[in-house]
Amino acid sequence: MNSNKTLKEDALFYHAKGRPGKIEVIPSKETATQRDLTLAYSPGVAEPCLAIAENPEDVYKYTAKGNLVAVISNGTAVLGLGDIGPAAGKPVMEGKGLLFKIYADIDVFDIELDTKNVDEFVRTVKILEPTFGGVNLEDISAPECFEIEERLKAELNIPVMHDDQHGTAIISAAALLNALELVGKDITKVKIIVNGAGASASSCTNMYCMLGAQKSNIFMFDSKGLIHPSRNNLDGKKREFANNHAPAETTLAEALIEADVFIGLSKGNILNPDMVKVMAKDCIIFAMANPTPEIAYEEAMAARQDIIFATGRSDYPNQVNNVLGFPYIFRGALDVRSKVINEEMKLAAVYALAELAKKPVPDIVNMAYANSNLIFGREYIIPKPVDPRLLTTVAPAVAKAAIQTGVAKIHISDWEAYENQLSKRLGLDNTLTRGIVNKAKQQPKRVVLADAQNIAVLKAAQQVREEGIAIPILLGNIQVIQQLISEHQLDLADIEIVDPMLPANEAEKARLIRYGDLLFEKRQRKGYNKGEAHDMIRRRNYFGCMMVETGEADAMVGGMTRNYPDTIRPALQVIGRQQGVKKVSGMYILMSRFWSAFF
Repeated sequence: MNSNKTLKEDALFYHAKGRPGKIEVIPSKETATQRDLTLAYSPGVAEPCLAIAENPEDVYKYTAKGNLVAVISNGTAVLGLGDIGPAAGKPVMEGKGLLFKIYADIDVFDIELDTKNVDEFVRTVKILEPTFGGVNLEDISAPECFEIEERLKAELNIPVMHDDQHGTAIISAAALLNALELVGKDITKVKIIVNGAGASASSCTNMYCMLGAQKSNIFMFDSKGLIHPSRNNLDGKKREFANNHAPAETTLAEALIEADVFIGLSKGNILNPDMVKVMAKDCIIFAMANPTPEIAYEEAMAARQDIIFATGRSDYPNQVNNVLGFPYIFRGALDVRSKVINEEMKLAAVYALAELAKKPVPDIVNMAYANSNLIFGREYIIPKPVDPRLLTTVAPAVAKAAIQTGVAKIHISDWEAYENQLSKRLGLDNTLTRGIVNKAKQQPKRVVLADAQNIAVLKAAQQVREEGIAIPILLGNIQVIQQLISEHQLDLADIEIVDPMLPANEAEKARLIRYGDLLFEKRQRKGYNKGEAHDMIRRRNYFGCMMVETGEADAMVGGMTRNYPDTIRPALQVIGRQQGVKKVSGMYILMSRFWSAFF
């Protein structure tokens, strides 16, 4: 593609190239032989039909129902485009299906309904229930969307969620929890201004209230002003958020004075720097209008430096993106065959997302965002959409909540096995590595990490300790390592750190002398004198190998900051070859989603 082409041209070309659209249906069983076709269709297909007729629950065993979600819309509120109709909204629904598949391995049929009649919409979705395991309502205008969702939740026995309402609520609630924690504010006491009163704003406000926010501290605005009890034009759910703790004529600018939180779910550029400046100290601004936020990031940050700022855009910190929620919420609900997605399941997703943001960020995420230092803080309060841990964090949390609240038909007892299953769905797991990890957990070994002054190594140390894979021992400058641990908020308390260059006590000095003497014994006929041996043992790779040789550690990992010869040479000189072995060789493992190969 020519780099000078406009976004419009690029997008149209992208959707039209090759097979038009973004999703297709592919077979999941063998179809190569006549026998395969006989089993897939007539006469073999009669057997699962009869089994399902006898036991309706077998539909989940013999068909795709348990992993199939309907994305359904009438095109009345498509993105920021408004009521453009069902056909024009279809690219969005296909895109939603694409996200379900790539993030949670959930199959989707998108269904666009040519009706604005609530009864007709509900009736149509209801008669489709035998086909699907869940329903994702999408881009339906308020207030009809409220009635449609409520009726379908009451009348169907499969989970239903209007993502435009609840998706943003779940993600922004997780972000709000973390933002308030960072600034040390109590959610029960903060003053919250919500600009926008549609489906998403109502759901967000309800979610914040479930977390402890007080309705008396929440001031919601629509295009006509403050949602106030004196108004006679409050439709939909607006009346639930009417607040008489301010005069009816209060403007948005006036309400923002000493406000702790601004939630924008309206339109772009309705805030200005002066309005931001009058907010409370350490204010939180979620400007989530897309693609143009209520105030530009640069403007807000120039107005004051103590803001925690979030948008719906990927080119700024703290993106409130629904893809952090809906794929994993439906994954968890489908896997326990929940009949609803209830408030407890949504809250479980909120807390799971909030906690995940506090954990060390995998290098694959840092690389994706060209950032080597993503850590919990003002510019990282929610996980990034590419974080591979989302599937194995959010889905289990949702599934557990479904089981605990009695809406699940399947009860999971082995959660580790379930997480392994989730990993395999998207190729995040590998049979070989899983086997190695499981074996390591049975009897964790002491592993010396020779390059502990590297943040990637420290993150790995935390992970292997948390998962019970190994007992790490860190080699390097203690002050540097502790500073890195503090800067990146790692949990490595009580972990052993050894600096061969600066022994911390008499015992370590004695060990260093003992190691030097042992190295001299091994290398004195190879050109080493005693002084050289004692100097050499202070090098971390030599020291770590000697820990293994003396049985004070079981293994050593190195090579992050040294080239291959400088890493392998100490092992050969300190530990050497096993008796009877003449050649030393290395092994590489190439892993993909489908297979592993050894070299």
